[in-house]
Amino acid sequence: MRLPRPRSLAGQLFAMQAVLVAVIVAGCAVFAYLTDRAQAEETARRQATATATAVARSPSVVAAVRSDNPTAALQPYADALTGERGVTFVVVMAPDGTRWTHPEPDRIGGTYLGHIDAAQRGGTLTETYDGTLGRSVRTITPVWDRDRVVALVSAGITVDRITEQLRHQVTALLGFACGALALGAVGTYVVNARLRRHTHGMNATELSRMHDYHQAALHAVREGLLMLDGRRRIALVNDGARELLGLREDAVGTSVTELGLPPSLTGALLAAEPREDELHLTADRVLVVSIRPVVGGERRGSVVTLRDHTELQALSGELDSERGFTQALRAQAHEAANRLHTVVSLIELGRVEEAVGFATAELELAQTLTDRVVDAVGEPVLAALLLGKSAQASERGVELVLTDDSRIDDGVLPPGLAARDLVTILGNLIDNAVEAAQGSAGSRVTVALAAAGGELLLRVADTGPGVRPGDAEAVFTRGWSTRGPGRGIGLPLVRQAAHRAGGRVELDTAPEGGAEFTVRLPLGGGPGRAAAPAERVPSPTRPVDGGGAAVTGGGAGTEGRT
Repeated sequence: MRLPRPRSLAGQLFAMQAVLVAVIVAGCAVFAYLTDRAQAEETARRQATATATAVARSPSVVAAVRSDNPTAALQPYADALTGERGVTFVVVMAPDGTRWTHPEPDRIGGTYLGHIDAAQRGGTLTETYDGTLGRSVRTITPVWDRDRVVALVSAGITVDRITEQLRHQVTALLGFACGALALGAVGTYVVNARLRRHTHGMNATELSRMHDYHQAALHAVREGLLMLDGRRRIALVNDGARELLGLREDAVGTSVTELGLPPSLTGALLAAEPREDELHLTADRVLVVSIRPVVGGERRGSVVTLRDHTELQALSGELDSERGFTQALRAQAHEAANRLHTVVSLIELGRVEEAVGFATAELELAQTLTDRVVDAVGEPVLAALLLGKSAQASERGVELVLTDDSRIDDGVLPPGLAARDLVTILGNLIDNAVEAAQGSAGSRVTVALAAAGGELLLRVADTGPGVRPGDAEAVFTRGWSTRGPGRGIGLPLVRQAAHRAGGRVELDTAPEGGAEFTVRLPLGGGPGRAAAPAERVPSPTRPVDGGGAAVTGGGAGTEGRT
């Protein structure tokens, strides 16, 4: 047998609130009834006391008492004081208790039923007593004539009349109580109907289970997830987003403008329209950002997903560089075939010595750059990158030269300095410089490498048009380019990789008029660090021939300045 589904949270709250409202209304009704009853009895005592005192002090009563037939004068007066709005009875009696007036005329002349001792002594007494008309609240007071008690007056209201008055009040009270109960029930139903819509009819157990699943899923997702409220404050953030954005543990509730993010990323998070797979750079990462507004009303906030694109961007750059190397090799192969045909033709013509001289000259030209790079740069990644970029530059009509005083021995770079970051930095700088120098006078790119003073120095200068002073900072902004849309990512990646390694990027004007980028990376004091081979910083002078064959290495082929 299937057990019934537990009542929803909204249903449970409705039942609890309905019972609570009923108990409160019932309690208020009982309290009001008891309070009204006590007040009714107190009001009856005050009314009886006031009536008896007024009658006792009336001069006409004193005059009637002095007459031979007090009843004839007092009975009409007593009847006039009774009624629905007044007291139930007024009894005027002799000091010994003999009645002179009574609502029932046949009881006139009889003995008053009640305590009159206090009144006989000149005092006033209020009591509840069972008399001839039933139980009543009554007051007995004396009638004075000079210094002597000449009569007694008793005025009272029966308990039945008090109960009748109270019954009307209780009926009205119950009406108000029922109205309050109905209004509370309607209000409770409306509130719980709204709650039912928000909870989708789930009970407390289901909501708790969903919360647990929600928390588990939130922290299990490796991508960053960020939820912003209508005021663009962080409402929810998972571990991935904290890591990608470098957020503190107490970031929830913080405005987007206070997170210290790059302006482009901050502007995207503040935007109201949806965003799809936008590329943004932080100090250390390349992020793909997607933003979706929360459906259901204005200013409801947005959901932001963040994907780390840093590694993929680096791999994409390396792939572009490899593609360039492949093209360079294809061109070199074509040129080698032409030279080989030339050598064969010279031999067929019987000019062997000229064929040997031509072939030897080509080999020496290619070997000169290789020997120069391998001798100056002991780090294999940088050496391979320089040889490959030299071949690419040669195919584009640009001479790539390495300064005479450049030198980096193998083992100088600390283990913490990633080779991929070096490839990103130097590869992008050379690519930008080659593109800027292409078609300029001299068409040359000068590279200087050195490890001195506890830092690694990478300097790339070109003969291009240079960078205007007003654009010195803009060139490091993602998307800034003078070569059209879809460009402008290389230099931001250079600055990001330098920042990741704890270094900095400087921009200056090259001696030949173009742009000169200098990157300084700290080498640290790790055990793998070798002594600096030179204490002076190389200058981009005395170039060595930059022609030669391509040697395949890593590199990033995207550009940021052009």
